[in-house]
Formats: sequence, C-alpha cells, structure tokens
Amino acid sequence: MQNTQHKYKWFVIGDWNGFFGLMFDNLTVLSFLAGILIFVFKYPADIIYTHMFPGTAFGVLFGDLVYTWMAFRLSKKTGNPNVTAMPLGLDTPSTIGLALVVLGPAFVGLKAEGMAERDAAMMTWYIGMATMMFMGIIKLVFSFLGQWVQRIVPQAGLLGSLAGIGLGLIGMTPLLDIFGMPLVGLIALGMVFYSLVAGIKLPWKIPGVFASVAIGTTLYYLLAPSGLAGGTYAGAPPLDLHFGLPIPTFDFIKGLGPALKYLPLAIPFGLLTVVGGINVTESARVAGDDYNTRSILLTEAIATILAGLCGGVAQSTPYIGQPAYKNMGSRAGYTVLTGVFVGLGGMLGYVSFIVELIPRAVLAPILVFVAFDIIMQSFHAVPARHAPAVAFAFFPTIARLLAIKLGNPEAVAPETFSKLMSSPGKSLPEMQVIVALGNGFIVTGMLWAAYLAELVDRRLIRSAIYLFILAGFTFFGIVHSALPDGAMYLPWHLDDLARRIPYQFTMAYAVLGLLFIALSWTKESKEPITGMSH
Repeated sequence: MQNTQHKYKWFVIGDWNGFFGLMFDNLTVLSFLAGILIFVFKYPADIIYTHMFPGTAFGVLFGDLVYTWMAFRLSKKTGNPNVTAMPLGLDTPSTIGLALVVLGPAFVGLKAEGMAERDAAMMTWYIGMATMMFMGIIKLVFSFLGQWVQRIVPQAGLLGSLAGIGLGLIGMTPLLDIFGMPLVGLIALGMVFYSLVAGIKLPWKIPGVFASVAIGTTLYYLLAPSGLAGGTYAGAPPLDLHFGLPIPTFDFIKGLGPALKYLPLAIPFGLLTVVGGINVTESARVAGDDYNTRSILLTEAIATILAGLCGGVAQSTPYIGQPAYKNMGSRAGYTVLTGVFVGLGGMLGYVSFIVELIPRAVLAPILVFVAFDIIMQSFHAVPARHAPAVAFAFFPTIARLLAIKLGNPEAVAPETFSKLMSSPGKSLPEMQVIVALGNGFIVTGMLWAAYLAELVDRRLIRSAIYLFILAGFTFFGIVHSALPDGAMYLPWHLDDLARRIPYQFTMAYAVLGLLFIALSWTKESKEPITGMSH
C-alpha cells in the first residue's frame, strides 16, 4: 500500500475539461460581482480589483489546494488510482446576493448619508469583509451541526430558498445581459445548452464552456465595432494589471457594527453552503469517492475566513457536480490548475483584465446553466408532494429583485419611491409590501417552504411552529422588515404607517399558526397523505 500514491493518475487529459469548466465558473462569478457593483451601483472599479479580488481569489487557491491534497490522501487510503478531487469555487448565490443586497445598497446608503465616495467605498469593503467573517464562523460552527440542521429543517425549506435565488438572482439577472447583446449572448447561451444541457459532445472533445466563451468573445469583437452587438463599443480594455496581495488585515473590525444588520442574510447563506457541502459529499460518495464530510465542510469554512481576513467579499464552497467532473475524466489536476490560475490571477491582476475583456453576455450563460442546475436539483431532491413548498419559496426572492430594481435611484426617483411606500389604499401600500416580502428573503423562503412541507405531511403542529417563528422574526424585522434597507428594529419605534407591517404580518402568522393547531385535532387532518391534487 505504500506505493499506491505513485500509481495515482492525478493529472490526465480530462483535467483540462474540468479546469475550463471550474475556472470559467469562478471567473463568471467574479465578473458578475464586479459588474453589479460597477454598473448598477457605480462602485469604484479599482477598489474591487486591488482590495476585494486578491483575498477572494486567495480563498479559492487555499480551498482547491486542500481538496487536491484530500484526493491524494483518499487515493492512498483506498488504493483507488482514479479519485476525483472535490471542486471548490466561489459560491454563486451568495456572491450575487451579497453584491445586490449588501455591498451595493450599503455603498449607496453611505453616500446618501453624506460620506465621500472613496470613504463610502472603503467602508463598504470593510462591511463585506465583516460579513464574510460572520459567514465563515457560522460555517465553522455548523460544520459540526450541519447534519442535525438537515434532519430538523425539511429539505424543501433548505433547497427551496436556494432555488428561489437560482430563479430570481442567478438566472434572471444574467438573462438581461444575454438579451442586452442578443447576437453574442444568445449564441453563447446556445453553445452552453448544446454541450451542457443537451449533453452533445463537440468535435475533437473541445470543452463546451471553453467553446461558448471563445465563440461569444470572438463574435463580440467582430460585431461590436459596427454596432451589431447591441450596445456602444468602447474598445478592448487596456492591459492594466491591477496588482494586489491578499495581506491579512483587521480592517474588517471597522465593518462589524454596520454588518450586524445583514446577519439575517449572512446566516442562511453560510448555512446553505454547509448543507450543500453535505449533499455534494454524499453525491461524491455515491460516485465512488468517499470523502470525510466534516473535513470537506471545515475546509470551506476556513477558506472563507481566510478570504475575509485578506479582504475577500465572496465565500467559497464545494461545487455541486463532483460526479460530473468525474465523468469528464478529471482527477486532481483540474483543482490544482483552477486554484493556482484564479489565486495568482487575483494577486497579479490578470483575472480583472480577463473579467473586463470577456463581455458579461458571454459569461452569463454559465450562470443560467447554474440556475437550471440549482432549480432542478431542488425539485428532484424533495418528495414530489413537496414541490409546491419549493415553488412557494421562490416568491420572496422575486419580491427582493423587484425591490432592488425599483429602489435604484436611477430607475425610480427617491421622492417617487418614498411616495409609493406611503400611499395606502384599501390595503397596505403595494411598494411597502414588495419591500417587506423581499427583506430577509432567504430566511422567509426557507420558513415558508418548511411550514408548507410540514402541512402537506399532515404535521400541523410542526407547521404551526414555523409560523410562530415567522411571527417572531417578522415583529423585529429579521424578516419582512418595513424599512427599505432591511434593518431590524423595535416595531414601536417605527412611524405609524411602517408599524402596520410588523404588527399585521405578525398577527397574521400567529393566527394562522393557532388555526393549524386547532385543525390538528380534527380527524380529517390525521387522514393519510393521498398524493398531489391538481
């Protein structure tokens, strides 16, 4: 057994396929992180490239190298020369989610308070780092409790909220980029569909993701100068390499106070990657690679903490689809290549150049595919009778997306938005309801799906417990905050109109919970589940 490691085929031709897939996945997430902050919120690009990217990329480097070492160790332990390393990369839902609902709004809010743009940008960075540290610590704790959480909370709740993010943030936002450059974006999307969704191999075993990016980027630079790409051509970006080292810093301490109000987002985002890590490890086990679950979870937690400590603002996670990389023929070479390419790229600056060079319309199809994968897995992994619970979890994310778009001062004038928030008719103001439904959207989706799944299973008392939790969270703005920035509060400190949200929403959840408890005594509620009704 001593020389088993020498027999491990850790780098084979299939590792190139795995590398292009995993590497472009990470570049896509970095591209959308930068794009959302720069183009939607007008955040200074140089701070993203020199302060945020190096630490973020360092987390990927650390995690992928540890997962590579784990593959060697597993091969030596089992004598299996064909072990595939666990893929690690930037978590798509939380990176896009944090850009849209934490970093961007924090930057806009700080400027609105009178802070100078550069000072607001730096404070936003501190808040991002602090949020990362919170998430990393949460992941560290729950790496020991993850399986307990998985047993307690219905899977429809855990996966449903993630699927909502897949639909509303990961899928819809990139789709706007794709159709913003139809000739470029739609052809790139078609290539992703051809190779990844339909599963048709390209000639000469060319990786589908690489082909999509190469064809899309070439088309853009051929068509854009003549105006056929759908926008204004600004030329190829200059070869500016934004150098930055991931130096550990305690600047995150400056952002701890402001970041506290984002805990309702940080906790579920961290928790979802823990549960996702458990699911991914289980899928790898089924595929033949029996990794230790706790080691996988601890690695992603430490990678997230290290990234946050070094200035990163996006958490890392083991990627869904280790068996897919195994089917590509990948071993451990692809994680080494990805970790080194992304890690060094964040430090030496060529990642920021590539992010500027490749149009978002070309990278966006990769995220649309990721959204498909998340949504489909959510429905496949739960019992068919829980499908309505998964679907119900989508709506808070859609409300959040509407609130982001309508709350953008460039789309809707602040005075108009304020008027819409305070214009009651026969019911509560529609804009205020949209804002409230969207605030705390991950926790809301999780609890909505959980109470409906328990109701479908005729466990009315459990369903009522989730409703009471919703009532408690709503009263203090942990979910359904009546304030546009989603902050928590003591409801009696709100003005008269805003106060209606916590009091009325809370009463509604509480009364529904009591009604379910009362109905739990009826003989009809104890009848066996008969299946889905149509």
